[in-house]
Amino acid sequence: MTKIISKVFKFVFTFVLISAVIYFGIVAVLILMGKPKKPDIAQRGLAFDELFFDYSSLPELKSFTARDGTQLAYRHYSADSEKIVILLHGAGWHSSYFLPLAEFISSEGLAQVYTPDLRGHGLSPKRRGDVDYIGQLEDDLADLIAIIQKDNPNSMLIVGGHSLGGGLSIRFAGSQYGKKAKAYLLMSPFLKYNAPTTRLNSGGFAKPYTGRIIGLVMLNNVGVRWLNYLTVIEFNMAEKARDGTETLSYSYKLNTAYAPRDYEKDLRAITQPLFVVAGTDDEAMIYCQYEPVISQYTKVQVKLLQGVTHMGLVVGPEVRPIVKEWLEGLREP
Repeated sequence: MTKIISKVFKFVFTFVLISAVIYFGIVAVLILMGKPKKPDIAQRGLAFDELFFDYSSLPELKSFTARDGTQLAYRHYSADSEKIVILLHGAGWHSSYFLPLAEFISSEGLAQVYTPDLRGHGLSPKRRGDVDYIGQLEDDLADLIAIIQKDNPNSMLIVGGHSLGGGLSIRFAGSQYGKKAKAYLLMSPFLKYNAPTTRLNSGGFAKPYTGRIIGLVMLNNVGVRWLNYLTVIEFNMAEKARDGTETLSYSYKLNTAYAPRDYEKDLRAITQPLFVVAGTDDEAMIYCQYEPVISQYTKVQVKLLQGVTHMGLVVGPEVRPIVKEWLEGLREP
């Protein structure tokens, strides 16, 4: 009987060992070889030239202290209003391009607006394109909200975001902090790389290290996270749009922390008013899919703007009266 048990043990041990060697061998190949393919020339990328406008009226950068002691930057557009809108920027850039929209919202007295430079982004981040752990962006946003609400205890908080910032808003909604927001404003939000709303590689803007991502997911599934600092995505930003403040690549940690955990589950968590705006000339997203996809999981109001691009949605004038009407109609439940 002892010999049988010994043989069984040896067989199981050998099987587990061989399986582990194969598993981690596959992971190693994926991580080492999983570099991005060249962008499809048919994908034109994003019209970053729409971001070339006068930034002279940008509010000065301020900072708040996150729970880990790091100083994080933000801009504040003041207004005589009990409503507060926090706008989260998209991939590769920072909060400055919200200037036209944020200035409009505040000047019309619709809401105060806060536009943070997310960790890993902006003028001088601690580590560009990286965070300390998955989930840190949610914690940072919760820390900023706590500081805002300390000075504005009776405010109505609206969390909004553009593109991947919209994805982070959805992630936040599905987190332990989600009910801190009384409403959500999403502009061409990113749901997932293969969601029905997303064009292949975001229309040529994103260059994912697909194999490496798969390999790191496999490692994380077995509790191995020490390679999560590796780059897993690059962004195809035109040279003329760069000024040294862009963030052209993300680590696995940041890329994962920025997007919804599970967009279906996160969307189901939204019981607050949800407004989604997109343009019909969006190069990165499939605008006509937002309503049918999101409405499967939560109640949503979707507005489509004719002839508006992915970046033009934020900086152009078309979105302003739409946002104004929605903000004016918001009431505390």
